[in-house]
Amino acid sequence: MQVSANGVRIEVDIHGPESGEPLLMIMGLGMQLIAWPDGLVDELVAQGFRVIRFDNRDVGLSQPFDKLGVPNIPLAALLHTFHLPVKAPYQLGDLARDAVGVLDALGIAQAHVCGASMGGMIAQHLGFAHGQRVKSLTLMMTTSGHRSLPKESWRVRRALMSRPRPGATAEQKFENILDHYVSLYGVIGSPGYPPEPQVLRERLARGVKRAFRPQAVARQLVAIAADEHRAERLSRITAPTLVIHGKDDALIPVAAAHDLAKRIPSSRLEIVAGWGHDLPEALWPRLAAELRAIASQARS
Repeated sequence: MQVSANGVRIEVDIHGPESGEPLLMIMGLGMQLIAWPDGLVDELVAQGFRVIRFDNRDVGLSQPFDKLGVPNIPLAALLHTFHLPVKAPYQLGDLARDAVGVLDALGIAQAHVCGASMGGMIAQHLGFAHGQRVKSLTLMMTTSGHRSLPKESWRVRRALMSRPRPGATAEQKFENILDHYVSLYGVIGSPGYPPEPQVLRERLARGVKRAFRPQAVARQLVAIAADEHRAERLSRITAPTLVIHGKDDALIPVAAAHDLAKRIPSSRLEIVAGWGHDLPEALWPRLAAELRAIASQARS
């Protein structure tokens, strides 16, 4: 279903009984709500949550922002490198206000919040700018963005900057897009929990068929680059917070998790061996149990 959130049309789906504790799930860069696997959602519902997934603006079935054009990524990277202001089509704070708008549209005063990757950056904004709406906060495979933190390797950067091969037919283009994503997940995925190749390809195909908006990824990437001062605001977070990260995350090195935990008062840090930058099925029960634990801490 679609709701109006912060003046933006946002696609939302909800799983679990109305009596369940609301859990708002925020996905990462260019990723759709279905990137939260249905099996993980089922685990969370079994833990007593009412799970709310949504497509961030410009992604999936939510309102597109193509009218804002395609930002100049090399220029944004250069400005960021030299500590100069980066102008973004929209800000991560705008995406956080969208998330609050989803809660408003659903009549939810407070929710547990979980964000992954860029979704974790958005969740940080909820924690320090909209703390009254956040019962507990789970920051998954994400970062404060502080400049002192180690960056991804050149191998990962090359994979991120690569593009699908062109295709002569629509079917070829589709298969090349899938090849591209499979290759990317081979670089950033979990070495300790490798997926079945066919299962991975089918999951990626479902996402590409649902919506494919590469220009939105560029706009969101620049929004991340423009979010310069998030780290300094993390001490304002008062909600019980879980920082959970893979020891083998090649996209956001694990040092980012230690940094977040130091910056957020009374946070709890969990490092998972073998976990990269994805959501492997073998970890779904543990992730659901960890979210249950931090939610219970919020109630006590």
